[in-house]
Amino acid sequence: MRLILPLLLISSSAFSQITFSEHIAPIVFDHCVACHRPGEIGPMPLTNYSEISSQGSMLEYVTSIRYMPPWRPDHTYSTFRDENWLTDDEIDMISSWVSGGMPEGDPELTPALPVFPEGSQIGTPDLVLTMSEAYQHTGSNSDQYQIFVLPTGLTENKDIEAIEVRPDNKDICHHAILGVDISGTAQQLDAEDPEYGYTQFGGFGFDPEDEFFAAWVPGASPIVYPPTLGKELPANSDLLLQIHYGPSSIDQEDQTSINIFFSEDPVQRYVQTHAITPYDLENIFLIPPGEVTTFHGTFTVPFGVSVIGVAPHAHLLGKSFELYAVSPDQQEVINMIKIPEWSFNWQGFFAYPNLLHIPAGYTIHYIGEYDNTVDNPFNPVDPPQWSSWGEGTEDEMYLCYIQFVYYLPGDEDISLSAENAQHVMAYPKTQLFPSYPNPTNDRFTIGFSLAKPERVSVVVYDAQGREVSRAINQTTYPSGRHRASIDVNTLSAGTYLYQLITEDEVLSQRFVVTE
Repeated sequence: MRLILPLLLISSSAFSQITFSEHIAPIVFDHCVACHRPGEIGPMPLTNYSEISSQGSMLEYVTSIRYMPPWRPDHTYSTFRDENWLTDDEIDMISSWVSGGMPEGDPELTPALPVFPEGSQIGTPDLVLTMSEAYQHTGSNSDQYQIFVLPTGLTENKDIEAIEVRPDNKDICHHAILGVDISGTAQQLDAEDPEYGYTQFGGFGFDPEDEFFAAWVPGASPIVYPPTLGKELPANSDLLLQIHYGPSSIDQEDQTSINIFFSEDPVQRYVQTHAITPYDLENIFLIPPGEVTTFHGTFTVPFGVSVIGVAPHAHLLGKSFELYAVSPDQQEVINMIKIPEWSFNWQGFFAYPNLLHIPAGYTIHYIGEYDNTVDNPFNPVDPPQWSSWGEGTEDEMYLCYIQFVYYLPGDEDISLSAENAQHVMAYPKTQLFPSYPNPTNDRFTIGFSLAKPERVSVVVYDAQGREVSRAINQTTYPSGRHRASIDVNTLSAGTYLYQLITEDEVLSQRFVVTE
């Protein structure tokens, strides 16, 4: 027994040894290599044993303090697509591997590197918009926000099911936000700036048609909207591409492209964006020096919505943020996102795995905490000074974008993962969907579905029940989903009713016309 026991201990120790091939490679390949590979934003590649073991001490440190992977939301508070965080066991495993001498183990047991798509993660785009020239990002070790105006060339409105940003130089492209302009204002701002594009920190320098058409951050896959949901890209519009270029010590170029995929099915509900801003606050957005200040904005949802995702936004004084919804009777709380430690360099759009239902009458709360003290290592001013709303990085913002569609029963089962897009809600019966936009002062779009081919009419009535418009008059439509556009330019402000009249039933919805 005296001879056997040591042999058993040695065998047990060898069996439980943490090795690169069996334990560390799966972690790094799953969580790190998307960014840490040649041509990507990570400062060093982590694609094999030699590269990873040479960075072992650094890897242990940045994972132990949860600086990497750079996932800012609290995963115990809410769940999102493309979550990228390490468990305590994974962090302990990395630490044990490093302290144990970083053994490689059997190379035959090392998993294969993930396969990353080239050109597109989705497929063949219907429209590709590329920067007309390469942008020169100087090696001054400073951040740069540059907006590029990309004419769409569209002669008619197009429904969009997916937008995919394809950075040309991911070494310097930190993140991107897309907007849509139909006024020509962005082209004018571009013409006034001597460089290609124009510089703008924060927003776009004006209020475009859509200030949050899409977004991109490294490692995130593009959202493919399920059938019947999508965005609209207007005719004669310009796509605005705002890119945050990270610091670089050498001059570099970038010429990013945008892949746009048209919807195969008619869109019944357009994705909309609401921004909680300082205008929702009772007090002026001012941050005094030497203090940690909290702002609490609210927005009561007037109708049921299905939220696709959220994007909190702040600058260098941001400390923490929380977004949640509360029922009118205060009995239910829906957690939306919580970021305990804000990072200006790692903000993006966070999409839910499935549509998140917020019922009508619920109040959305957005709590933002700002650290304007000397203890904040990112404070742009020393000594701290009063800070308020502004576009510059040294200014501050209190903002959260919420993308949503009007709620319909069954939305909770609609997946936002491209591979699960087939698990979407069908409309086997005749239905009339809410109008968009509502309220309106120009035109609005309605959607409806038919269980069988039918002759239908769509009629608009005023508050006294008088017919004021007939958008569709005894027209035969096949079964399936359809939509129609209604002009309300001649209508005075007020509440109206529109009806879908079929051979078997009459369905109604209300809309509001503003001044």
